[in-house]
Amino acid sequence: MTRVKRGVTANKRRKRLLKLTRGFKWGRKNKYRAAKEAMLHAGKHAYIGRRQKKRQFRRLWTLRISAAARTQGTSYSKLIHRLARQNIKLNRKVLSELALGYPKVFEKIIKV
Repeated sequence: MTRVKRGVTANKRRKRLLKLTRGFKWGRKNKYRAAKEAMLHAGKHAYIGRRQKKRQFRRLWTLRISAAARTQGTSYSKLIHRLARQNIKLNRKVLSELALGYPKVFEKIIKV
């Protein structure tokens, strides 16, 4: 059987991983073993972060709607309840954008 040299493949794999860890501190950017470990942790944190981002944005939208609703003399919970009862299907993201960018439109929605 012929001899198979795997240097090219191994170097390619290592280079790809080290490219991903560019910008990391200390030896985690240029030592393969440390870089591999750092990438595993970074991937785990990125996965968690992608889920947390959705929660954090919803909290931000709620906060903005609440602040805008209070200026109109109502609370967030009452506003959301009234919108549900009136069958107005605007999500929190849209309501937040209206409250921030178009306060007069938001005021009309509250009046309804």
